[in-house]
Amino acid sequence: MPLKYWQVCSQEIPLSSLIDLEHVTKVYPLGDNAYVALKEVNFKMASGEMAAIVGASGSGKSTLMNIIGFLDYCTEGKYYFDGQDVSHLAENELAMIRNTKIGFIFQSFFLLARSTALQNVMLPLFYRGVSRDKAAERAMMMLDKVGLAHLAQHRPNQLSGGQQQRVAIARALVGGPALILADEPTGALDSRTGKEVMDLLLQLNHDDKRTILIITHDNEVSKRCERIVTIKDGNIV
Repeated sequence: MPLKYWQVCSQEIPLSSLIDLEHVTKVYPLGDNAYVALKEVNFKMASGEMAAIVGASGSGKSTLMNIIGFLDYCTEGKYYFDGQDVSHLAENELAMIRNTKIGFIFQSFFLLARSTALQNVMLPLFYRGVSRDKAAERAMMMLDKVGLAHLAQHRPNQLSGGQQQRVAIARALVGGPALILADEPTGALDSRTGKEVMDLLLQLNHDDKRTILIITHDNEVSKRCERIVTIKDGNIV
C-alpha cells in the first residue's frame, strides 16, 4: 500500500508534502509588549489528505490558517508550500499563489449579494484573465458538481444557508486549487445541513483526491477527518 500521510507520532512518512511548516512563530506587537500567537509550530500535510485543526478561541488556529493561506506572514521559521519556500515572498507573489493554488471556504460564505450563484463562482477566474465564456462554462461544471446547476441564476438571498455554502465550495473548486482551506465551514449551518456539507467535502476528498484542511472547534466535524491536529496556546499538542 503506498505511503500517503504524514502523521504525528507515526512512522508513516509521505514521499512529499504539500504543506510543510518548520518552527513557525508569529508575534504581534502590542504597544511596548508583544503577543505570541504561534510558538515554534511544526506541521506537515500531504497531497490528497483531509485534516482538521482544532482548538478553542484564542488557541492560534486562525493565525495558523492565515499563514497557511498566505493571508499573513510568519515572524520566524519556514513555510514550504508544494516544495517552494514561501516564507518571505512579496505580497504580489503570495497573491498569485493564493489565487491559483488555494480555494477558500468561509463560515459566512462571503458571496456577492447582487451576483448570481454562477457569477459568484466565476469570480476567481476573472482574476486570472479567463474569458467570460470559459469562466461561465467552468463555473457551471462546478455548480453541477455540488448539485446546484439548476440554481445557477439565483442570488444568495434566494438560497438556503446550505445552498450558499455549496456555492462557496464551487467557487473554491473552480480554479482547480492544490488546497481547499475551510474555516468553520459548517459554523453557520444547522446540524443536518452541516452534515450534508461535510458529506460533500468528504466526497471531494475521496473521489477527486482534493486536499482539504478544515479549521474548526466542532468535534462532530473534526472526527470525520483522517487526521486531527490540536492547537493550544499557540502550540500543536
